[in-house]
Amino acid sequence: MTTQILIIEDDQEMARLLELDLQRSGYQVSVARNGLEGLRQFHDLRPHLVILDIGLPLMDGMTVCQRIRDLSSVPILMMTAHAVSETDIAEGLNLGADEFMLKPLRGIEFHARIKALLRRARPLDDEPGYQDAYLQVDIAAHRVFIGGSEVRLTPTEFKLLATFIQHRGQVLTFQQLLEQVWGPEYTSEHHYPRIYVSHLRRKIEPDVKTPIYIQNEYGIGYRFVGQPAASKP
Repeated sequence: MTTQILIIEDDQEMARLLELDLQRSGYQVSVARNGLEGLRQFHDLRPHLVILDIGLPLMDGMTVCQRIRDLSSVPILMMTAHAVSETDIAEGLNLGADEFMLKPLRGIEFHARIKALLRRARPLDDEPGYQDAYLQVDIAAHRVFIGGSEVRLTPTEFKLLATFIQHRGQVLTFQQLLEQVWGPEYTSEHHYPRIYVSHLRRKIEPDVKTPIYIQNEYGIGYRFVGQPAASKP
């Protein structure tokens, strides 16, 4: 099946360059020129990946990102003409983005990150699940429950959590996390594990200030610690 990518970009020249570039790589590409049109096309096409500009007419990219995330866990790559700060990344993560890149999005790095995002969104059927009295993770179904209520994670957040569960009790270094969750294309993004772990904790930890699941190994990385299972009546 051909991979469908939706580009939401109001700059006509930039959108056309991205469209041609991705088509040459074998992707099926659709383009929307504003936020509202992007949402309509998303509903109609249900693409495998969305490339989303932050600055859009009619509806800004951050709002579009949030609307898409309310409906789907599709990978979202946000693009911006300005340098991306950790604050920008944190805000985007709060709304459901998976990745940020600086325009223009062309070249080897761009295609490598597209492949990495699509790879993270694939099912992880061979991974073990996890369940205790508070947290339940169904790896095959890509679903997470906190106290019986479902919590939506982005593909990157889910892959990060699944990787921790697979290696529960083990210390995973920052470099190991970059390689196993993001891929070899990201080994220089040393700040990624810290930012994404912080955001994941806000979604799954009972008390973010005192995490019980994802614990720090200072200067080394993180360790996932399983908790007691629910007692049977």
